[in-house]
Amino acid sequence: MSDTARWLSAVELAEAYRTGELTPELVAVELLDAVDDVDPSVNAFCLVDRDTTLAAARESTARLRAGTPLGPLDGVPVSIKDLLLTSGWPTLRGSLMIEPDQMVWDTDAPAVARLREAGAVLLGKVTTPEFGWKGVTDSPRTGITRNPWNASRTSGGSSGGSAAALAAGLGPLSVGTDGGGSIRIPAAYCGVVGFKATLGRVPVYPPSPFAPVAHVGPMTRTVGDCALLLDVLSGHDPRDWSALATPTESVAAAVADVRDLSDLRIGYSADLGFGSNDVGVQANADRVVSVLEQLGATVEKVDLGWGDPAWAYHIIWFAGADVVVRGLGPGAEKKVDPLLLEALDRHRDFTAGDFVSANALRMEMGTTMGLFHEEFDLLVTPSMPTVAFEAGRTVPEGSASPDWTSWTPYSYPFNLTGQPAITVPSGFVDGLPTGAQFVAARHQDTTVLRVAAAYEAAAGFTMLGDRP
Repeated sequence: MSDTARWLSAVELAEAYRTGELTPELVAVELLDAVDDVDPSVNAFCLVDRDTTLAAARESTARLRAGTPLGPLDGVPVSIKDLLLTSGWPTLRGSLMIEPDQMVWDTDAPAVARLREAGAVLLGKVTTPEFGWKGVTDSPRTGITRNPWNASRTSGGSSGGSAAALAAGLGPLSVGTDGGGSIRIPAAYCGVVGFKATLGRVPVYPPSPFAPVAHVGPMTRTVGDCALLLDVLSGHDPRDWSALATPTESVAAAVADVRDLSDLRIGYSADLGFGSNDVGVQANADRVVSVLEQLGATVEKVDLGWGDPAWAYHIIWFAGADVVVRGLGPGAEKKVDPLLLEALDRHRDFTAGDFVSANALRMEMGTTMGLFHEEFDLLVTPSMPTVAFEAGRTVPEGSASPDWTSWTPYSYPFNLTGQPAITVPSGFVDGLPTGAQFVAARHQDTTVLRVAAAYEAAAGFTMLGDRP
């Protein structure tokens, strides 16, 4: 297997295409061969259609040779989480309740449509837990997705297939979803970059049953690639009630070559008031803050005054999950992930008043963060309090709670508030990656990526320098 292009970034691939050093067809062949060789030990891909991918790569090669690329991602390979509709390929959502031939798969999710319009080459579909319901990636249909850094550990989830594929060198770009940390959790565990943009920045269709907290977003190995992919994915779509207006400026251009953060004031919370970190994770988060200070930012430890909002998140999240499972009809209890059914039994007994109270807390948290950002441009937290735990488990051994939210305290709060939040690599503990999370005010996605780009350049923690 050739390794000429496997670890190049999307930005580097685009430049290699421009100079003629590489072609999309050559790169697609190399990556498809790598999937054949590497993925059996990781299990990130649940669908590979070699003929379709190579046909798209040949079309892109012809466009580039003619000097008529469709956009900056023309010919760049990208994988798609198997929750997103992809015309010509089934979307099975990790479930045995959906069959490849039960319908005509002729619709693209907005993110997939934008990728096709930009000329990106779809490499395949990547794994998810059933309906994306938990923070690790295993399902009745596809089995366990493992961490490329250590195959005995989880990749995280629910976009674990995306994160594992990136970390294993199986493509530079992936599109994930995030309803409670599903982009940021696996990005932290696999040592890659994952961005949950402001709610509505990347449109969603069909409507998600988890709509109040559900995001679609870019997952990459570098911040520059993340900004480039966000530029392509962003844009109004009338099918999404929450879709924002199409941006008029390029995020990738705005964050390029940023090195000075002296105009920014940053708040640092190591635990949000209710988390608890492993010693190594804490040390790496502290080191991130030191880097930001060296870049000129003013950093201050802050206390948001929050208690754990998991109770409110559970009401919103499991109400959506209950709608999904009830919609499957008779026989679902025999085929659906039994742990999902157990979780629904724990979180089904609430009233309409409880739902109203949960949304009231969301608004209160949003107000707190709105006022916080009057003083601070950014909030920094660890992404996860631990490194990746044993694969095949929904919670770490010895956990006091069976709920996946018990070990992800820093992710789901910002789904409740709808803010942009990114995970970037912060170092390693015992050979496993850790991550730091940067959160900005709603609609300040560029601020998040600007700080992330400056930090990445100064710290040097990227998947291009450190590989499994």
